[in-house]
Amino acid sequence: MDNQTSVKIKAQDVNFFYGKHQALKNIKLDVLANQVTAIIGPSGCGKSTFIRLLNRMNELVSNTVLTGRIYLDGQDIFASCVDSVEIRRRVGMVFQKPNPFPKNIFENISYALEVNGIKNKQFVEERVIESFKKAALWDEVKDRLHDSALKLSGGQQQRLCIARCLAIKPEVILFDEPCASLDPISTRKIEELILELKKDYTIAIVTHNMQQAARVSNYTGFFLLGELIEFDKTETIFKSPKDQRTEDYITGRFG
Repeated sequence: MDNQTSVKIKAQDVNFFYGKHQALKNIKLDVLANQVTAIIGPSGCGKSTFIRLLNRMNELVSNTVLTGRIYLDGQDIFASCVDSVEIRRRVGMVFQKPNPFPKNIFENISYALEVNGIKNKQFVEERVIESFKKAALWDEVKDRLHDSALKLSGGQQQRLCIARCLAIKPEVILFDEPCASLDPISTRKIEELILELKKDYTIAIVTHNMQQAARVSNYTGFFLLGELIEFDKTETIFKSPKDQRTEDYITGRFG
């Protein structure tokens, strides 16, 4: 790995259980700062489970057990002194299906700021506009800010959710199959946006689309049955994987 790039998130010996079912087995993986890390693998292999641990979302699920450590800038995010709300502010998440609030377009962003304690109206307005611009959505919504967000197209709704995530100034953005419900044109816009955002943010993306992983990521981890089979630079994973199971998956022999 590039020695010039610092580790933003470190997963160390992570095991995770839903009841008696072990969903993750001894995962060791570094998410590097200002890089895009892709997590690939067949359905049910633990991709989404893993990424949701990175901002403590899985602790909202009952009857689960985590062992091992996950560090953000060297701090154990599950330590008793660490506030889960603060972790979720620093590590934002964009989900598979766009989930805009049933409010107007402007309020979708301003509300996210207000619930984080930001009340100054001028500051809020400036941050909303900045967030739309960063999410490559401003030109499409600037004349319809008072329309319902639910009137936006699927691709626009997903970029709205990205803008909402950006508004609270995260350091890391997690994408959980963000293009799964989008058409090819919207998918391309999201991919272009991810490439732009990595200049300022650390990004991890779960994707079932291997071409997408190859296009947007710097590093790729291949998960299978809860194990991290292989992790390396994306080019290495796709052109010369070291594990036969990785090659079999990438070449379409299974999955």
